[in-house]
Amino acid sequence: MGIVLAAAIAFYLRTDPLKISMAYGVKDFHAKYVAHPLVDEFKNFPRDLDSKLQNAEVKWEGELAGPESVAFDLDGRGPYTGVRDGRILRYDGPELGWTTFAYTSNNSSEVCGRPLGLHFNKRTGELWIADAVFGIMKVGPEGGQAEVVLNEIDGVPFVFANDFDLDDEGVVYFVQSSQKWPLRDVELLLIEGDKSGRFVKYDPATKETTVLIDNLEFGNGVAISKDGTFVVVAETSSGRLFRYWLKGEKMGTYETFAELPGWCDNVRTNEASDFWVALFGIRPRSQEFVNRRPWLRSLLVHLPIPRNLVAAVMNGLKPQAVALRYGPDGQLKEVLEDRTGKVQIVSEVLEHDGKLYLGSVYLSHIAIYTMP
Repeated sequence: MGIVLAAAIAFYLRTDPLKISMAYGVKDFHAKYVAHPLVDEFKNFPRDLDSKLQNAEVKWEGELAGPESVAFDLDGRGPYTGVRDGRILRYDGPELGWTTFAYTSNNSSEVCGRPLGLHFNKRTGELWIADAVFGIMKVGPEGGQAEVVLNEIDGVPFVFANDFDLDDEGVVYFVQSSQKWPLRDVELLLIEGDKSGRFVKYDPATKETTVLIDNLEFGNGVAISKDGTFVVVAETSSGRLFRYWLKGEKMGTYETFAELPGWCDNVRTNEASDFWVALFGIRPRSQEFVNRRPWLRSLLVHLPIPRNLVAAVMNGLKPQAVALRYGPDGQLKEVLEDRTGKVQIVSEVLEHDGKLYLGSVYLSHIAIYTMP
């Protein structure tokens, strides 16, 4: 019986008869060695022992499918957010609730868009959108069907557009998270150690694109400093923030702005010139152990086990919310957490009128934290 059982287990692991492994149907996965900062390097990183984000109010539970990014228009209306079916929704008060403002997918398309980053152009009132599927898009102040502005560079189509920011002249600075893995395979992007991400400048006036940073490990959040001298770019896999200089003696160069104790997502500036950074959570030792063993990551991907179990190994078993506030000099100024798990998997932290709006690409609500 033991031999039969062992043979059955071996057959199951080898053949994946239920077709549930992450690698099912994937032919080009090659796990790479990655040397990210060690967990022990952050043992003295400040923590929020009071779990202040536990005081956040969880709003609109079940009404929103993955509201990653949050924005308010030039008249203060909102919030606006993008959801999984390609729509941009606007909150129009307790009586009307959430209404559809715009679409990234048109009615005749069989492909559903996925809006991620959102920003309003301060001069025109247009809503600009980074859609993971369709690229950089925009829609007028009255909403409706969004148009594609940019979805390729040098004839090569985008695979995974993610976040962006606009300067005062309407120039777009955006990231491609990967040139290999689309959003639907984001776990494979992370586990493989893919380094095909890029940080790009696009000038709508000249239609010119310029790659500013290449070989990013999952490029993600983008935020221009209030004085317009630099851009902060998040690299999710390594948990690093880079500062790319737009002006001054260092113009055209970049450097490490901050190293973080976990995977970072979107970055947003506030009126005080600080940067709010969203973390999925604090990096667990299991992630460090797996990161430095490509063979183990390859094994995890090919085992016939569901994605959520693989993600638990990489992310830790207890997701939590973490929001970090950095000054323009790169100094950490505030740490907010919810270590109880009430508020989880934060993708963006937007400060607006004394409140923090916490979006999440995975969950079905927005949490709102009222600042003291």
